[in-house]
Amino acid sequence: MFIGRRSLIAAGAGALVAAGLPHSFAATRELRLAAGPTRAKLVGDGHPATDVWAYNGAVPGPVLRFRQGERARIVVENRLPQPTSVHWHGLRVPNAMDGVPDLTQPPIAPGESFAYEFDLHDAGTYWYHPHANSAEQVGRGLAGAIVVEESQPPAVDRDLLWVLDDWRLDRGARIADDFGHPRDASHAGRMGNTVTFNGAVPDSLEVRAGERMRLRLVNVANARIFGLRLEGHAPYVIARDGQPVDPYPVRGGMIVLAPGERCDLIVDMHGEPGERFAVIDAFYPQAAYRLVELVYAASARGARAPAAPPARLPDNPWKRPDTSGARRERIVIEGGMMGGFRGARLDGRQLDARALFQQGKMWALNGEVAGDHHQMAPLLTLRRGESVVVELVNDSVWNHPMHLHGMFFEVLSLDGVAPPRREFRDTLTLGPRGRAETAFRADAPGDWMFHCHVLEHQDSGLMGIVRVT
Repeated sequence: MFIGRRSLIAAGAGALVAAGLPHSFAATRELRLAAGPTRAKLVGDGHPATDVWAYNGAVPGPVLRFRQGERARIVVENRLPQPTSVHWHGLRVPNAMDGVPDLTQPPIAPGESFAYEFDLHDAGTYWYHPHANSAEQVGRGLAGAIVVEESQPPAVDRDLLWVLDDWRLDRGARIADDFGHPRDASHAGRMGNTVTFNGAVPDSLEVRAGERMRLRLVNVANARIFGLRLEGHAPYVIARDGQPVDPYPVRGGMIVLAPGERCDLIVDMHGEPGERFAVIDAFYPQAAYRLVELVYAASARGARAPAAPPARLPDNPWKRPDTSGARRERIVIEGGMMGGFRGARLDGRQLDARALFQQGKMWALNGEVAGDHHQMAPLLTLRRGESVVVELVNDSVWNHPMHLHGMFFEVLSLDGVAPPRREFRDTLTLGPRGRAETAFRADAPGDWMFHCHVLEHQDSGLMGIVRVT
C-alpha cells in the first residue's frame, strides 16, 4: 500500500536514526522534481525537437547543488504514464530513501508524489535517475547530476560539469521505441547513435589560456562506455565516483567512464589564444569520433605562473574496510549471448536458458536471476560493521559496470593487477571474462541493490541484493 507523504517522512526519519547516520541539524533545503514528458532540441538546428521524458522539463535534469553537511528534502512528482522512483546514485542515504521500487519504497504512481529526505554526508560528483523500468525511463532522458561541494573546494577558475549521454534516434530525431529488445539485453545493451553533452550535440567549448578548470564527468548513458582523450592537455584525476584519490596525471591517456561512473579532473589550459584541441571518444576504436573541441579565446594569455599539481581533496567521512581477517565471498556473472549460459533460478524455480530467454531474462548472479524481490535470496548477508572481501567474476563476453547501492568499496585488484593507488568506488567495470577483488564495510543496514549499470542487463536479470543486518 502506498504510504501517505506525512507518514513517509516520519518513516524516513526513523530509518535515518536506525541507520546510525549523523543528523546534521543544518537547515533543510527543499527542492521539487517533476518527471514528465517534454520536447528537447538534442541534435540542433535543421532537425526537429525530440519527445523526451525529463525532470523539470530539462535534459539532463537540473543540477542539484549542495554543500557537504546540508540536509535535502526533494519532493518528486510523477507526471509520467507509468510508475517511477528516484535513486541518488553514489549518495549514502537511509535505505528507505534509496529509491528502489518494491525493495526500499512503493513505486510512485502516476499523479502521485514522494518526499525523499537525507543528509549530504559526502562531497563529490553524483547523479540521480529512476529505478523503475530503468532502461526505458533513463533511455528517454530521465537523469541529472548532483554536485556536493567541499567546505573548502580546490582553487580553480571554473568548475564545469559534462553530463554524457547517448540516444537511439531515427531520421526524424525520434527516440526509437524498441526498449527491452532481446538483442540489446543479451549483447552490449542499448547503444545509441547520437551522443549528447549536457543535453545537446556539442560543437565547441571556449576556454582561456592560463586558466585552471575542475571538470566533472558523469556518464548517464544506458550502455555506452566513453573513453575520452583531451588532445594537447594533461589532466589530473582528483576523484572517482565522488571519492578523492591521490591526484595523478592522465598524460594523453584515456579517461574511461562506463555507465554510472563519474570522474573529477583538474585541467590546466596551457594552449595559446586561437588554438583548437579536440576531445576524442575512442573507447570503441572502430567508431572513434570528436566529442567536442576546446577553442582558446583570442584574448591574450593571462600572467599566471605554471600551475603546481593539485592537492588531494579531503576524504569523505566513512569508515574504510578492514581486510585483515575479513570473510571472503565470490559473486559470478553469467549469461548473455556467446557465454555458455545454461540456466538459473527465477522466483524459486530452476529454469534452463531457453525458458529464461522466453521470459526476457538473460543474466544471473550466482545462479539467481532478478525477478520478484521478495522471492530473491540475498547474494550476501552481512552484520553491520563487518568487512568483507568479494571476488567478482565476469563469466561472460560483455562489459559489466557493477554498482553497489548504499556503500563504497575498495578496489584491491582488477584482472589480477593491484591498482597503483588506493581507490574507492561505487561502480566498477568488469571487462569480458574479467575479474576483480573488492572490499567494503557493511555500515548501512537494509537490503541494497547490487547490479549491472548496463540497464538492459539489469532489467533482464543482472541484479542481486546485499543484506546488512
